[in-house]
Amino acid sequence: MKSCRLVVFVVAVDLAVMFMGSTLLTPLYIIYRQEFGFSQLVLTLIYSVYALGNIAALFLIGRISDQIGRKRASFPALALAAICTLIFLFARSTTSLFVGRALSGLAVAVASGTATAWLADLMDDKTWASAAATAANFAGIALGPLIAGPLAEYAPAPLRTSFVVYFVVLLVTAVLVARAPETVRDARAWREVSLRLRVGVPREIRAQFVSPAVTMFAMLSLVGFYAALMPSILAQELHRPNRALGGAVVGEMFLAGVAAIFATRRVESRRAMLGALVALLPAVVLLVVAERAHSLTVLIVGSALAGLAAAVGFRGGLQVVNRLAPPERRAEVFSCYLLCGFLGNSLPVVGVGLLTQMTSAPAANFTFAVAVAVLGTIAFAMGLKFSPDSSTHREPPPNAHHVT
Repeated sequence: MKSCRLVVFVVAVDLAVMFMGSTLLTPLYIIYRQEFGFSQLVLTLIYSVYALGNIAALFLIGRISDQIGRKRASFPALALAAICTLIFLFARSTTSLFVGRALSGLAVAVASGTATAWLADLMDDKTWASAAATAANFAGIALGPLIAGPLAEYAPAPLRTSFVVYFVVLLVTAVLVARAPETVRDARAWREVSLRLRVGVPREIRAQFVSPAVTMFAMLSLVGFYAALMPSILAQELHRPNRALGGAVVGEMFLAGVAAIFATRRVESRRAMLGALVALLPAVVLLVVAERAHSLTVLIVGSALAGLAAAVGFRGGLQVVNRLAPPERRAEVFSCYLLCGFLGNSLPVVGVGLLTQMTSAPAANFTFAVAVAVLGTIAFAMGLKFSPDSSTHREPPPNAHHVT
């Protein structure tokens, strides 16, 4: 594999394929709920346990590919993803879903840091490397429901076929990764690996850190809401139970994010973050209006706007944090930033599940929309006051990208 462009393509495919596995269950949750008889709250817990795997990878493994090499870190992640796929393929109980989701979070977190760092190693233009990694992230998340939705609706064995297809895709990806060149020249042996990781924000940048951190939390809350609950909302509130449609709406959101990443690649990071926060407000308003009016058209428009806000807000906030972080403490500041994202991707979704049990799904979804709007407003106000301009721009470290 001699062409650098070909290697970049393979690594981007590896990243996209791993993230594809994180949303493969999105159109299937409602079927599992019928088959296994669990509540909406349990559904949100199954989705959110993924974050435990993310956090475990952050604290226990950290930037392991910097130490042992990109390929040596990629293969355990691929192997763990294959194990998760088999768990889902042969799932017979809710426990299997919990275990599979938690292990999937661990696998994707390791693969995300590894593949994104690999792309930065291979590409001289670090801005393009950042855009390519984030786009591969969102593209993979989009592919999961876009593939699983039609298979669940039209193929035999709706809870099995998607995982058979994905297992084959993982095998092909592993073969391609095996042929890619290693870029870490002084890889350590396993016994020399350090797993220590610090998480924190220096006192002098805490006020500036609030805006990107809250942006990250709010944007990934919206991502989690779509990935966990949108097919259920379509079926129950909009009376459109077609699983292919559920996967398409979720996929549309993330594909809009991919397009937005490249369209705004040259927009200064602070402006990108603040612009995304402005777009967040109408996105959640349209989500509420679509549910109340039972309008698929409004939902499609709102989903595209939500994808734009999430992707551009993620990219802009990431680069703002990069400028804030002192070089000697950059790893721990970015770890704190990612932790905000992991919590945002899980806790609000569980809150929606709890409120649904206590009130109703429309009331819970409305409360979620209001909470996200409030967070977005806080982040915008803090960003206007404290976020720095790009006069001291530095590119984000390569393995800081992670969404699901």
